[in-house]
Amino acid sequence: MDLNAFFAINPYHIALAAIGTIVILARWIPRLVSRSEPASAPLMIILGSAGALLIPAIPTMPDPREAPMPWELLSELAVIVALFGTGMRIDSVLPWRKWAPTARMLAIAMPLTIASIALLGVGLESLTVAGAILLGAVLAPTDPVLAADVQVGPPHEGGEHPVRFTLTTEAGLNDGLAFPFVYLGLIVAAEGLNVGAWALEWFALDVVYRIVVGAIAGWAGGRALAFVLFAVPKSAPLANTGSGVVALAGVLLCYGSTELVEGYGFIAVAVMGMTLRRMEEDHHFHRRLHDFTESIEHALTAVLLVALGSILPLVFADLTWNQVLIALILILVIRPLAGWISLIGTGMSRRDRAAISVFGVRGIGSIYYLCYAMSHMEFVNESQLWSLVGLVILLSTVLHGFSVSWAMRKIEDF
Repeated sequence: MDLNAFFAINPYHIALAAIGTIVILARWIPRLVSRSEPASAPLMIILGSAGALLIPAIPTMPDPREAPMPWELLSELAVIVALFGTGMRIDSVLPWRKWAPTARMLAIAMPLTIASIALLGVGLESLTVAGAILLGAVLAPTDPVLAADVQVGPPHEGGEHPVRFTLTTEAGLNDGLAFPFVYLGLIVAAEGLNVGAWALEWFALDVVYRIVVGAIAGWAGGRALAFVLFAVPKSAPLANTGSGVVALAGVLLCYGSTELVEGYGFIAVAVMGMTLRRMEEDHHFHRRLHDFTESIEHALTAVLLVALGSILPLVFADLTWNQVLIALILILVIRPLAGWISLIGTGMSRRDRAAISVFGVRGIGSIYYLCYAMSHMEFVNESQLWSLVGLVILLSTVLHGFSVSWAMRKIEDF
């Protein structure tokens, strides 16, 4: 027997072992110094980069600049599951006045952030107008996948702090609401700055129609899924089996059907989660379903973060000091300032306003949007966009990941 052939090293198996090791270390190492929920996201990215650099035989995910499709599909699925879980987390949507800070973050803070990032992209990085708009749309929304530490707890826990409620609902809705600006970047790239030729159509279709259809589809999907789970057959409802697979299938059905009629599927699944949570509110199935989807979300996120870390050395080959400056300005100035301005007049304390303004983590959603745009249009600044987005995700997960537990404890104890 040829022992060399018998013990041949398979790069695929090396990758599996490396991913497993990285995820375990990222979850375990923080517990050596803190009892808080481990800040594992930044460690997964950093250890993923270290693995790619130190293990020559390890295969990595395809370069997203050359093959965006695998990244788009995997990140899309992670965001879908996370958005539905975010909707499921909210125990009570009433009174309606508690939504006022969320509405301001969506209607004021997000457009301010997009415009500010776009101006920085043109002024500091010499991006095209289309590339700058796309950059703003990609980096403006907070991430529902990595924002779990600042969100409200699972169903039936109650006690939803206004800061957590605002950050939860913002993360649940702003991913879908960033899509019109992604389309705007694509339109400008294809048709130029002749606003009169496309502005009305963009507003009517990409803003009004897609948002309204997404919201209606999510409400209808949540009601339909509740009917299947809780109502028929009444003597033996499907929810009593505790099977989360059927509900997850319903989420995929809702997302896919919404996209088929050109609505925003991200809005639909978030609204679906909130709608389903209102049906049979005290049923134990809501907690089981939340925990089931959260496990899937964590698994997908871990793979994506390790994969992102593995390709960062490639992406950062094009990194410039201007991009470092833009990333720091976004995280430390633009998001906090836009959030602070938008919350003026809400009656919230300065501490609560500061927390909402600061903790807008960027992550998996940004990967999806950039991949989506790249798969639909070739941009002049693709390498610059990827290096900048990769840096923002890294810095955001590090700065927010290692400070959020301490900050939220301070706020809730105040």
